[in-house]
Amino acid sequence: MADETRAAHAVRALREAAAAHERMAAGVGPVVEAASAIGKALKAGGKVLAFGNGGSAADAQHFVAELVGRYERERRAWPAMALSTDTSILTALGNDYGFDRVFARQIEAHGKPGDVALGITTSGNSPNVLRALETATDRGLVTIALTGRGGQAGTIAKIHLGVDDDRTPRVQEVHITLLHILCELVEDELNG
Repeated sequence: MADETRAAHAVRALREAAAAHERMAAGVGPVVEAASAIGKALKAGGKVLAFGNGGSAADAQHFVAELVGRYERERRAWPAMALSTDTSILTALGNDYGFDRVFARQIEAHGKPGDVALGITTSGNSPNVLRALETATDRGLVTIALTGRGGQAGTIAKIHLGVDDDRTPRVQEVHITLLHILCELVEDELNG
């Protein structure tokens, strides 16, 4: 592939990512609602449980690291857990209960009414994310789904942040931006 072709490809990808972000900017109400829910839970002594598969698992870990550590401001640590990080738990639950329950079972163990369950799935249809959101709803957690276009997760969760794009890379790029925005809004609310 010639350098000019590579450059054109890079420019096209950046423009597609910018366009996906612009579409999201046209409807930020759910983002503000999600930040408020997270802030309210943390103020009340609750926690955030985040989960997803593959790149979404990495995004959940990144988000939790920002909450427990800090985003931009020095502040107290906030309670948050990524449910995809403990291989012993994941493999035991997958073996004993099936992969569809690896997150739901952890919500049963750690989730309390008023906590926040944040499920991340680009398709909106990851069975283990759907099951976890259902379990979280049943247990009185506030549920947030971070998805691409469509899928069942947005209909299960109380708050749906859906990215209007069909390509997984573009959806994931907007997801990380949204997670950063949530961190910023929560830090502003709790430390303003």
